[in-house]
Amino acid sequence: MTTPPFPAPTSAELAVVSAQLGRTARGVVGIAARCVCGNPTVVATTPRLPDGTPFPTFYYLTHPAATAAMSTLEATQIMPELAALLADDESVAAAYLAAHQAYLADRAQFGDVSEIDGISAGGMPTRVKCLHALAGHALAAGPGVNPIGDEALARSSWSPERCRCDDPGAATRDEPDA
Repeated sequence: MTTPPFPAPTSAELAVVSAQLGRTARGVVGIAARCVCGNPTVVATTPRLPDGTPFPTFYYLTHPAATAAMSTLEATQIMPELAALLADDESVAAAYLAAHQAYLADRAQFGDVSEIDGISAGGMPTRVKCLHALAGHALAAGPGVNPIGDEALARSSWSPERCRCDDPGAATRDEPDA
């Protein structure tokens, strides 16, 4: 097993993530991306939650303003446009496949779960299914790794360059529980 690119979360970080989620965070192994103010934005989650449930979403977007922005994008029917980009541009498709493979390799550092073998998140490598998961991966991996996640972030009203941690109107969530 290789060393993950982030340290284990502190109890204070887990408290922030739990507040962001509105419930106790489960299976968090690290903070994979942060707001400019230092608060968690994306957590890395074990591939099997403490209750035994398989959980393919290794990079989980927790920042309320970021999740609200991805929900808004999904509501604007951008998914078919991003799916067309994936289908029509071979370089985007190749980068998306590489992002899928990198995602699986990152998650594998925390164990193999046969029920989710080969499944990453967000529809990778062939579909665009969940912008929350794709943006979470793009934020954790950095620009240029996940082209669809990068595109979703670029088109959203939220920016990782501007803190919105105290924005009470940005607490909308429509992702499965981490």
